[in-house]
Amino acid sequence: MSKSIKLLATLGLFALVAACSHDEEEFVVVDPEPISTEPTYTGKYK
Repeated sequence: MSKSIKLLATLGLFALVAACSHDEEEFVVVDPEPISTEPTYTGKYK
């Protein structure tokens, strides 16, 4: 076999292994709690 055929076969094998061995990591995004609460309207002079 010529070197170019061996090289193409090797690259194809690496591409096949890379495509078949993908690991999907699942992650959950949680919204953080607010640091302080919003002020509520309690009247003009309270």
